[in-house]
Amino acid sequence: MHSRKRPDPVYRVSGVRESRTEDVRRRQRRYGISMGIRTLCFLAALVTHGPARWVLFTGALVLPYVAVVIANSGRLPTADAPVPVVLPSRTQLPPLGDDRNVPPQRG
Repeated sequence: MHSRKRPDPVYRVSGVRESRTEDVRRRQRRYGISMGIRTLCFLAALVTHGPARWVLFTGALVLPYVAVVIANSGRLPTADAPVPVVLPSRTQLPPLGDDRNVPPQRG
């Protein structure tokens, strides 16, 4: 009789965050896009007249702050992260008496 070999179990890793390298790359890309938009706002403010000029100029001034806050926001939490385990607090053992320095008696 031929026995069937059981396949190795498949373990699912849930709640794993993206790697640090991917996180930095994503944040740098977002920052670069924001700075590109800022540059476009500034250039458009130079060639535009009227209230639109001031809106674009304000956008060019505010966007660096927003871009830095977004870039420094940190890693995104995972959607299906497991519930954190809360262990019960440990109680401290009672202190030893003064007899701990006394050598054991031979009997």
